Amino acid sequence: MAVTFALPRPTARNGVPRALRRPVTIVALCILALLIIAAIAAPLLTPFNPVSNELADAFQLPSGKHWLGTDEFGRDLLARIIYGGRVSLVGVAEAVAVYLALGLTAGIIAGYVGGVFESIVVWIADVAFALPQIIVVLTILAIFANDSSAAMLALGLLGAPGLAVFVRGATKTVRAEPYISAARVSGLRTAQILIRHILPRIASPVIVQVALFAGTALLFQTGLDFLGLGTQPPAPSWGAMVSDGANYIGKDTWMVMPAGIVIVLAIVSFNLIGDALQDLRGDRVSASAVSVGAAIPGTGALTEQHIPGTISPERAAAPVSPSAVLSVRDLCIGTDSAPIVRNATFSLEPGECLGIVGESGCGKTMTALAIIGLLPEGVRTTSGSVLFRGTELQGASEREYGAVRGSGIAMISQEPAASLDPSFTVGDQIVEVIRRHSRLSRAAARAESLSLLAQVRLPDPAGVARRFPHQLSGGMAQRVLIAIALAGKPAVLIADEPTTALDVTVQAEILELLRSLRTEMGLAVVLVSHDWGVIADSCDSALVMYAGQVVEEAPIDAVFTRPRHPYSYALMESNPQRAAETRSILPSVPGSVPPVGQWPVGCHFAARCAFATDACREAPIALDLVADQHWTRCIHPTAVPSPALPSPTTVSEG
Repeated sequence: MAVTFALPRPTARNGVPRALRRPVTIVALCILALLIIAAIAAPLLTPFNPVSNELADAFQLPSGKHWLGTDEFGRDLLARIIYGGRVSLVGVAEAVAVYLALGLTAGIIAGYVGGVFESIVVWIADVAFALPQIIVVLTILAIFANDSSAAMLALGLLGAPGLAVFVRGATKTVRAEPYISAARVSGLRTAQILIRHILPRIASPVIVQVALFAGTALLFQTGLDFLGLGTQPPAPSWGAMVSDGANYIGKDTWMVMPAGIVIVLAIVSFNLIGDALQDLRGDRVSASAVSVGAAIPGTGALTEQHIPGTISPERAAAPVSPSAVLSVRDLCIGTDSAPIVRNATFSLEPGECLGIVGESGCGKTMTALAIIGLLPEGVRTTSGSVLFRGTELQGASEREYGAVRGSGIAMISQEPAASLDPSFTVGDQIVEVIRRHSRLSRAAARAESLSLLAQVRLPDPAGVARRFPHQLSGGMAQRVLIAIALAGKPAVLIADEPTTALDVTVQAEILELLRSLRTEMGLAVVLVSHDWGVIADSCDSALVMYAGQVVEEAPIDAVFTRPRHPYSYALMESNPQRAAETRSILPSVPGSVPPVGQWPVGCHFAARCAFATDACREAPIALDLVADQHWTRCIHPTAVPSPALPSPTTVSEG
């Protein structure tokens, strides 16, 4: 069964959450603080021995000598409550420590890593939920001769799987945040991401669960003592005091009340503080609800390899340039049920910019993510090769990819603000990446971060470094992301729609910055975009993708002046810039991209193509060489007319 929990927005003012300023919360905190301090300083607070019998003082009501009265043996009730707090609160602490240590650790790792470990955690939780906990605890007490500590440790152990499932769900939600992907791209270690970027975001709901569990543990512990199964007389404990009072309730009604009131106040205080702590942290999981108990995706793999007839012999035999910093060969990406990208092949030289263009759903972003090993859950590369500086990345472990991310290949996304952790300042996030990839001291890393902010043309680098992400404009946030990407001194930068969310003026500034970085640093860039103007303005060559296939690849001038695939031609003809200049109605490409799993046998574009024939639909179409460095996946390349499109330079000005 799926469980959801809501996460409230922060309500802090002047650094103190509003919930912690409520009178009822302040009283609850004071009660717990008083009980803890009293238990620690018991010998200083009362002159009475909690186990010493004074039969002459039995059954006394509250007085100046005995503030809360005495029990059947004349023992001071206040002293027994104070010393009993040691037993009861230590038992709660033992249960909470096991509950938190095991549940939080297992849950956060399961939610982040997934796979077999996640399956094991969920299975253990299912078993724990099915066990009769009270029977297990009673068995523990029988084995360890009524050892209260053993019972509380067992309670924490039995409760930990529930917390693990809870934490797993919250972690999976935070893991899907763009800033976590950005942290992985920048090369941060898994431990750094878990501790610095995920744990603070799930801390609030976890604290609530711990507070509620503490109240339950206290009730459980006092119940055992009440039944005589825990702490044995004459040692004081709150539960045993209630039991003693219940035995003499007909003779002395008062005797049961002090311990009972303390137990109720402590449990209610735990619950009230648990509610208030939801607002303790300003950093929250961004989703309004988290689903716990979602299905675990399958771990199978596609067996589809090279698709016959989709790569010409010339293309398959083309050698890899020894100077290429990145080479992708025959890359296939898919899920358990369907392919997503088939046989993508391209290479990138130092300082070169390759543009990948196409409509949404064509496989552009999946190809980019596969290069850096960050495909979504349930999606994987099924065959092919990704060479970075001659090193094969296909099939690499997470540790091997971690050595490349940030310092070899970096990535920026189309959501700059969402890719920055809202819990940390800009400067802290840049410093974190710098120190991950170098041995600089914190002071030296901070100086380097200011240098990077200046390098990406941000005014007042020191002022920007002190800001939080919500204090940045879209253009500033994108420049900060570029600075973070440069912190590891990468050789390749993947820019996924880096200007989509920005206005025209800021777009031009970001594109000019990328051009400058290519010139100054020899940075190779893979630019993913649907905007022909951006591609024309920035790229040396273009890769046109449609429905999971590369349908055309050529130098940028060749694509614009003489496209050889109908899809490239149709995209250019429907360019808004052309319609604006010719004052004509903007043409559109009929139909839509076929969804994954519903691709036709032949040409994927045939259903929308004005030049398609029966031969286009009969069999897969190979990617063939039609001119110098010009490849196309079309059997009628000469039928494609030249577009009535402005030159690349003119397009970029629009």
